[in-house]
Amino acid sequence: MIVQHFLKWIDTAKVAERAAAASALARAYVFSDLTFEDRCAAEAALTLLLDDPSPKVRLAMAESLSLCHHAPAQIIAALASDQPEIAALILLRSPLLADGDLVDRVAGGSAAAQRLIAMRPRVSHAVSAALAETGDRDACFALLRNDGADIAAISLRRIAERHGADPALREAMLSDRRLPADVHHMLMVMLGEALRCAPLVQALIGPARAERITRDACLSASVRLIETTPAEECAALVEHLRLRGEMTSSFLVRIVAYGKIDFFGAALVALSGQKESRIRSLLADGRDVALEALFRTAGLAEATHRVILRAIKAWREVARGQRIAGPQEVSWLMLKELETDRTGKDGRLASLLSSIHLNALRENARDHAVAIQAA
Repeated sequence: MIVQHFLKWIDTAKVAERAAAASALARAYVFSDLTFEDRCAAEAALTLLLDDPSPKVRLAMAESLSLCHHAPAQIIAALASDQPEIAALILLRSPLLADGDLVDRVAGGSAAAQRLIAMRPRVSHAVSAALAETGDRDACFALLRNDGADIAAISLRRIAERHGADPALREAMLSDRRLPADVHHMLMVMLGEALRCAPLVQALIGPARAERITRDACLSASVRLIETTPAEECAALVEHLRLRGEMTSSFLVRIVAYGKIDFFGAALVALSGQKESRIRSLLADGRDVALEALFRTAGLAEATHRVILRAIKAWREVARGQRIAGPQEVSWLMLKELETDRTGKDGRLASLLSSIHLNALRENARDHAVAIQAA
């Protein structure tokens, strides 16, 4: 009976009155213990109000129904497709929008709609994947900053591929603990390239030196990245570097010098095609002849074999408690091995080992200074 009076009154009421009445009716539908007949009548009246010429009426309905778990589906769907101000409340809040509906709205919606969906309290893997694939920069940035978003590794990779050139988004991704190691490396390379091409850097140090410094910085960053890469992600990072052409003999020399033997083993698995168990066994206590045969199968430059063997022996002694050493000492032993090896005529390898040793010296001195300062 009340709803009947409401429907007769609504045709002559002013906009403010209709908006207030729509809000009251929607709240009654949500919170009141209505009979079945009254609930059906209220739903019919709310559906009729979707055709109200004033957006203020529909906005009042959206404010009252946006958080409701049992709001009429046809009303929620209509409000979600209304003017941006009205649709925003539903897209951002409504628990009645299923993943399929949200995915469709991401694919065919506006940039504003994508951003609102990315900011929902809970975003599933499926919706995150849709945003990663088709969302604009702002939507992906909002998704990354949403603690309630479940984002799969492949979605993070797509965001990096599509929007990694954006500095703010790249920074947000690099600080995200969910970021897979191979995506982290991809973004570091993008960052290095952006710095190398910066006009100020080009003007200050010149293109050639900028390229060299950027390359060295990326290599150092890759080594630090390997330190924090979980064992289960090593294979993916190895494959990423291999496909980029960065799994070179010089890179592996650097990795071994810094004691990343587990990663070196994962690299040998990918490069040689041999079983992981066999390679682990060889690295742990294999003879030089067997290891050199493995290096040849993996395609490592012949000149690097002796220095890598020397490093592996040093790290074995460290693991057994027979020696105390770090990259500084091991790189020095590798340099000495190159000097005593009559076949070691590669000046580039000597330069590489010298560079690794000097970098280790600087890092140790820097760490020592920081320790003194903190004491």
